Amino acid sequence: MFSGLNRIQIIGNLGRDPEMRFTPSGTAVTQFSVAVTHRKRRQGTDEWEDETTWFRVVCWDRYAEMVDGMASRGHLKKGTKVYVEGRLQVRNYTDKDGNERTAVEINASDIRILSKSTDGGGGYERDYAQPSEAAVHDDEDDDMDDVPF
Repeated sequence: MFSGLNRIQIIGNLGRDPEMRFTPSGTAVTQFSVAVTHRKRRQGTDEWEDETTWFRVVCWDRYAEMVDGMASRGHLKKGTKVYVEGRLQVRNYTDKDGNERTAVEINASDIRILSKSTDGGGGYERDYAQPSEAAVHDDEDDDMDDVPF
């Protein structure tokens, strides 16, 4: 019997460079944001408009360190197109001004680089540091520019 399913998949562009920090207990945490843009027709007109949704992405432990390493090598940076898969997590916290806040985040388990390399070689960026417990990928065969939508 199934106990439940919590999985989210997005494709978008990094809104900022990944940043790694450490919890008080020493656990690595890397965070970044991803913008997902949906194009839709304005109601009653022939004009198109873009609607952007922002997602906060969080990576933990060794996976956080690998994502930070990819960022350090320039593979993950603001503007990079990525596929992110993970678990949607809602958490409550108190901000620095004492206000109660709610954060909705993707706890990432898979990140794939979809952007083409900017080195003029025409291929996809490559990163060979593949973790054993979590997958960080770049898809050489997936060219999202050819998708007709």
